[in-house]
Amino acid sequence: MSGLNIKEMTKREGPLCEGHRMCPGCGAPTAVRQAFMGIDDPIVVVGATGCMEVSSTVYPYSAWRVPFMHVAFENAGAAISGIESAHKALRGRGMFRENIKFVAFGGDGGTYDIGLQALSGALERGHDITYICYNNQGYMNTGAQRSGATPKSASATTSPAGLKLPGKLQRPKNLTEIAEAHDIPYVAQTTLHNPMDVITKVKRAVETKGPAFVNILVPCPLFWKIDPADQAQVCKLAVDSRFWPVYEVADGEYKLSYEPKKHVPVEDFLKSQGRYAHLFKRDAVRTDLIESAQRDVDAQWEKLKMRIQSSQR
Repeated sequence: MSGLNIKEMTKREGPLCEGHRMCPGCGAPTAVRQAFMGIDDPIVVVGATGCMEVSSTVYPYSAWRVPFMHVAFENAGAAISGIESAHKALRGRGMFRENIKFVAFGGDGGTYDIGLQALSGALERGHDITYICYNNQGYMNTGAQRSGATPKSASATTSPAGLKLPGKLQRPKNLTEIAEAHDIPYVAQTTLHNPMDVITKVKRAVETKGPAFVNILVPCPLFWKIDPADQAQVCKLAVDSRFWPVYEVADGEYKLSYEPKKHVPVEDFLKSQGRYAHLFKRDAVRTDLIESAQRDVDAQWEKLKMRIQSSQR
């Protein structure tokens, strides 16, 4: 992977063209462009219903230069499995010679929640596919509702911060660990803090024989209530605070891709976003919830470090 040159890759014509209708500053198209920069083989893309789909394939137009299939929220995993199986059968009959790669995209609503069953089935059956979750931690396509990926204490339209409740009460599920529990060849977690990390991990995933899963933390400026210009910095805070560890699991071996040199409290990450503004009101700072978030981050980090040490023995 050391031979990758990001300047050269930016000159390539990517599968997603300009002219889509995503919100200004949205991280999802950035994640898509970075994800495919290192892919040389032809690809077929399946997109679950969500922001990326509704904004890039408004009939009769499409912002995709590659074959793209829109499917319902719940069945991206099943659809990409069927396409991969059909190609495998036709290639066995000599009808195809190209080494086509099959990639499914879904937001966290269509991946963590509605599409989890189909994704689990695809991973369990061992299809040669890559599933990429662009995780903005909520249902943005339908109004910023909370999802299974929404962090504890974040304010969403269905878990609003108010006089009675301080935002979402539950911790998010760890979908990266759920995918890894399927014993698939490759699982990775990354974010937009480092383009080369996204490019490298997706390239590994696509080139791995068998199912692969990549979870990319992608800010939604509207839901997270951040300046789009601060997107990369907020992602960097997510990584440096260890809120979102960047790592990969290849054939069962855990590897930490980035370890912060300086400890950054999770409070700094929370403060950077308006969805946590209720925790920092001048006369009512929720120290208890901020400290609880720090304990959760510390516990998850220690668990990850233990998995890394255990897998490398």
